[in-house]
Amino acid sequence: MSITMARNRRSWAGWWFVGPFMLVFVPVLVAPLLYAIYLSLFRDSLVGGTRFVGLENYATALTDPKFWDATARVVLFLCIQVPIMLALALIAALALDSARVRFVPLFRLSIFLPYAVPGVVAVMIWGYMYGDQFGLVADLNRWLHDVVPSPLSESLIVPAIGNIVTWEFAGYNMLIFYSALHAVPRELYEAAEIDGAGALRTVFSIKLPAIRGAIIVATIFSIIGSFQLFNEPTVLQKIAPNSITSYFTPNMYAFNLSFAGSQFNYAAAIAIVSGVITMIIAFFAQSMGAKEQSR
Repeated sequence: MSITMARNRRSWAGWWFVGPFMLVFVPVLVAPLLYAIYLSLFRDSLVGGTRFVGLENYATALTDPKFWDATARVVLFLCIQVPIMLALALIAALALDSARVRFVPLFRLSIFLPYAVPGVVAVMIWGYMYGDQFGLVADLNRWLHDVVPSPLSESLIVPAIGNIVTWEFAGYNMLIFYSALHAVPRELYEAAEIDGAGALRTVFSIKLPAIRGAIIVATIFSIIGSFQLFNEPTVLQKIAPNSITSYFTPNMYAFNLSFAGSQFNYAAAIAIVSGVITMIIAFFAQSMGAKEQSR
């Protein structure tokens, strides 16, 4: 009897720790998600009002060229921007960890500082520099007689947004890698030094394998962040309306459908489909990372 009571106390003790999280998790995430799914099963029409349509909104979303155009743009964005950002963050973390850089706290804070800038403010800063009628690009073109292409042009707007996102989040990922590097046992470095391993050999044989888990986590976060792209194109749309459409990203498309077009039910279906695609890609990346880590 006493053994059973002890087991019950242990099981309830776990719920006491999880309880506060669940009190926040359920109303903040689960309830809105269930409500979005509920909305996506209806359609509001001029004749007949709101009616149940089942999965029709999802079928429409899967054949919507605007949605797939936005999704393809985001996939292209993450395939180019994420590797560049993570590579820069990794190089910065390795440089700070190499013990060859002086004033490490100053450089670490300087690299991380853009992440502390609010996203909208960061986009406005870069927007002023990108503007071809004002700002840095306009001044350069006046001095150099129009030789600098506009970053807000249709062909360069995706790299321009990628530059902003990289500037914002490279420091955040650098901090993840730098913290992971500090957890590597010093004995491994001492053994490598005794074996005569140089700096590059130490990086590729000890440091990178040791922080593989941190690299996987940063990659998954970056993939999810790419599919959540919203602030940067939304703010830049005001100064580049010809380059950034209302369906530039899936999030922008769902937002404009709901709040500009009053198509709340279809917007909910777009958001759900986009979320499922994000989860599938993130799960695939996590599975690939887990296989690499187990080798």
